[in-house]
Amino acid sequence: MKQPLFKIRCSAIGDIMTNSRKKGELSKTAQSYCETWLKERIYGTRKQIYSKYLDKGIQLEMSAIAFVENYYHYDFLVKNEKHFESDYLTGTPDIITPKEIRDTKCSWDCFTFPLFEQEVDKGYWWQMQGYMALTGRNVAYVDYVLLDTPEELDQYAPTYDNVKDKYKIKSFKVERDNDAILSIYERVKECREYINQLI
Repeated sequence: MKQPLFKIRCSAIGDIMTNSRKKGELSKTAQSYCETWLKERIYGTRKQIYSKYLDKGIQLEMSAIAFVENYYHYDFLVKNEKHFESDYLTGTPDIITPKEIRDTKCSWDCFTFPLFEQEVDKGYWWQMQGYMALTGRNVAYVDYVLLDTPEELDQYAPTYDNVKDKYKIKSFKVERDNDAILSIYERVKECREYINQLI
């Protein structure tokens, strides 16, 4: 078969950037991602992942963006629909302003909401590096938003109507790291070599 050109989705950069215990070898996580990617191309289908947590994020994406807009007093935030692609990366950031990227994450409940966390999830940190590389921005924010879960997903879910807004949003600033971006490109090349071996 003709070898398809591997490019990493920004949301999955964290999967390939894990380090192997053996020097000069892709980690098991990175290998598994490459194998799944290749299977998708061989069989012409995408691996489907279903979960109530993903469903909530999809259903409430616009509400989360509106919450960020209101809380941080933006004039108007528009969900980005443009897909970006480079020689190494592909991705569709949630929000692109002239100065920054913003990406919303809907927490399932108050116990998964990172109220006391001091650092952003490493996978999301890598995702923002990819988005900044694709868009030329130097700053990105990951905005966790706590919204009521739709009843069809969980009829017993709590409501947060009486909770102050400041306890329903947690934002992490991520600054562009050009060395990290270059390391992503190098890892993509290593993934391509591994995929070539599989083929």
